[in-house]
Amino acid sequence: MTEIGPGLIAAALFAAVFVGLGKGGLPAVSLLAVPTLALVMSPVRAAALLLPIYVLSDLVGLWIYRREFSRRNLVILFPATLIGIGLGWATASFVSERFVLLMIGAMGLAFSIDQWRKRKRSEIPPRPADVPRGVFWGTLAGFTSFVSHSGGPPYQIYTLPQKLPKMVFAGTTTILFTGMNIVKLVPYWALGEFTTDNLEVAVYLVPVAVIATIGGSRLTRILPEKIFFRIVQTALFLVSLQLLYKGIVG
Repeated sequence: MTEIGPGLIAAALFAAVFVGLGKGGLPAVSLLAVPTLALVMSPVRAAALLLPIYVLSDLVGLWIYRREFSRRNLVILFPATLIGIGLGWATASFVSERFVLLMIGAMGLAFSIDQWRKRKRSEIPPRPADVPRGVFWGTLAGFTSFVSHSGGPPYQIYTLPQKLPKMVFAGTTTILFTGMNIVKLVPYWALGEFTTDNLEVAVYLVPVAVIATIGGSRLTRILPEKIFFRIVQTALFLVSLQLLYKGIVG
């Protein structure tokens, strides 16, 4: 068991706030949760500790965004994420988390740079949701979400070019990841990642995450759409850098 001290408490509180803000409508922010908690404990335990918090704050976000989502994207993406979660479970014993972090970080970084380059040249027309790309990126999102809670970059690479209205984007994100996180409870439990110590710490962090979820949803509604997506894209770029760094240094 990791000793509970000021460092763990501070990291856990920040992680819970990041989870809540992400579920409230700023999806890239929640990607900072596991790396923050991994500063004071193993990444595997950090991911397992945060999963119940993800699920409970997901339910709050699900209620908030119950009327604002893209049905077509969910129909395409959710079955694909189940495939990815299954692959993550089946390969959990021998897939290197370091390799996954490097792969997702590199893809997110390349996507961010490409989007900024195109935006400087001309206005990019929206790209419709399509099945082949949705299945590919959805499967990858499910796989990386299972391995390291980093399913956001693949998901955003697929959805950001669609230029969805900000509330529809936030709602689709919340509903999709709610389903994914609930499904992930079963394999995480089967792999023995839930311990009494983890669940005891999670209980204290849930109220923090719920409050942050409500605050995140209000912030999402207030922010102008252009600024909202600038924040999402910038966060994706920074998180991709963080994933690359974590993958390189181990």
